[in-house]
Amino acid sequence: MFDKILIANRGEIAIRVMRTCREMGIATVAVYSDFDREARHVLYADEAMHLGGNTPAESYLNTDRIIAAARETGAQAIHPGYGFLAENSGFARAVREAGITWIGPPPEAIDQMGDKVSSRKVAIAAAVDPVPGTTEACMSSDEVIAFGTENGWPVAIKAAYGGGGKGLRVAHSEEEAAEALQGAQREGEAYFGNGECYLERYLERPHHVEVQILADAHGNAVWIGERDCSAQRRHQKLVEETPSPVVDDDLRTRMGDAAVRLAKHVGYQNAGTIECLVQDGEFWFLEMNTRLQVEHCVTEMTAGIDLVSAQIRIAAGEALWFDQDHLDRRGHAIEMRINAEDPVLFLPSPGFITRYREPGGFGVRVDSGYGEGFEVSQFYDNLVAKLIVWGENREEATARALRALGEFEITGIRTNIPAQKLILGHDDFAAGVVTTKWVENHLDLSSLAEIDVPEAESVSGEEPEPRIERTVTVEVGARRYEVKVFVPESQAGQAAAPAVRKKKKRGLRDSAAGADSGSVTTPMQGTVLKILAEVGDQVTAGEAVVVLEAMKMENNINATRDGIVKEIRVAEGDTVGAGEILLVIE
Repeated sequence: MFDKILIANRGEIAIRVMRTCREMGIATVAVYSDFDREARHVLYADEAMHLGGNTPAESYLNTDRIIAAARETGAQAIHPGYGFLAENSGFARAVREAGITWIGPPPEAIDQMGDKVSSRKVAIAAAVDPVPGTTEACMSSDEVIAFGTENGWPVAIKAAYGGGGKGLRVAHSEEEAAEALQGAQREGEAYFGNGECYLERYLERPHHVEVQILADAHGNAVWIGERDCSAQRRHQKLVEETPSPVVDDDLRTRMGDAAVRLAKHVGYQNAGTIECLVQDGEFWFLEMNTRLQVEHCVTEMTAGIDLVSAQIRIAAGEALWFDQDHLDRRGHAIEMRINAEDPVLFLPSPGFITRYREPGGFGVRVDSGYGEGFEVSQFYDNLVAKLIVWGENREEATARALRALGEFEITGIRTNIPAQKLILGHDDFAAGVVTTKWVENHLDLSSLAEIDVPEAESVSGEEPEPRIERTVTVEVGARRYEVKVFVPESQAGQAAAPAVRKKKKRGLRDSAAGADSGSVTTPMQGTVLKILAEVGDQVTAGEAVVVLEAMKMENNINATRDGIVKEIRVAEGDTVGAGEILLVIE
């Protein structure tokens, strides 16, 4: 077993892995960006190594720096969590070549299953039917049109290395083919370093159901139940549960057996997830996630298995300590992703958390990387916490989930808690008929339209004071060191006290401010990815004029009125703050 593990990630998943390591008597090493210098995962770890920079590319995607940190601290293994480098076969190989154990599947399996085009070929070879689609990369909009003409519209265009809804566009007609393909290619290149795409039949009424597997290096593999992830918005999962309300015992067994068959076919080891689409009692292979999933917690709650512990034990060479016949799943579990986002528009809402109170009680678990006084940054994912509940049955779990949501207090930023309450309390959710497009097409969010950003009375509303880098000389024993420290501006020896930045309390509709004046403003911090209009262009209200990247998501910023573009105040690549004017329409 390992003495020390480096966790190449941040936030709640880093802390979740560290907790298991602590229980197993394994020391942990955190890595962090400039922004995360005082983050919870850094404070929780036994050691922490600075990566530098703020953006993922500068920090959590910096392969060389992460491996150097592992070597410097003597970490014997690296756990990647999920996201960032978790499914990067090049990183996995580099870790192994450095003589460090990779807590994940073999790089060869990541290569086969991480590329969605090749994974479709592998699934076919393993006698697991994929969703009807192409097995070669799509190079032009003409190919999209030809596929749609033959198989019917709409057509899903997917980045071959995409995931989590990123790099996915849907073309409903020939007219949308070119723009959808360009969007998928752009996101694939931006988030995964590869813009290659493939095409797939877009099912109209599917349930998103996935199967959790574990496989060791001794030829053993098991499936540990399924998870239903159908409640999603913009292809981002909001609610996950197990067991699925639309899967009976026969379908569950067929899906589980197919998942194990596919895993063995590629020589898979460690934890993995086979994602499928289910419709009318049939299932089709969608993709394989060669890592731990965000929603792994619901499987743990019902199966009584610590999946992170299993990952570590498998990576250490141990064999699975149970087989398929000795799995005992009990009760029902539901996970709700608590995101920093507008509950109506589902736009990211970065900012400072002024109050944070987690729910508790029997059957309630919260995984989070944030707390009171912490900032949710535009640089990273907008997941603030995961609320997981367990009940003897689905009805009890749902009631417990609603109670816990009512107790969860987060102020200073917008969150999707109000939307989660609507989902869990809806008759369609109770009936188990929620499909992947249900939130967007059927959930009425109008009752949430006037909710303001809640502010806690116990705090002043001031953001934490900026910190300044200073170098000080310290002596440890007889040795002298120059050490960098980060102190509040007011303690940095400045002649004048710094101005304190104030938070502005804003309602959900502030993003439309300036509509009468023709100013198009941004409702969030972000980076201008693409400007879709030029000075002199005629635009109509609601038309997308700017694509803004915020918290790992692309967001269209729309024209607020009909008119002519008079002025463009930003350029592609610019970083903008909430409320900043992007362009003016007259």
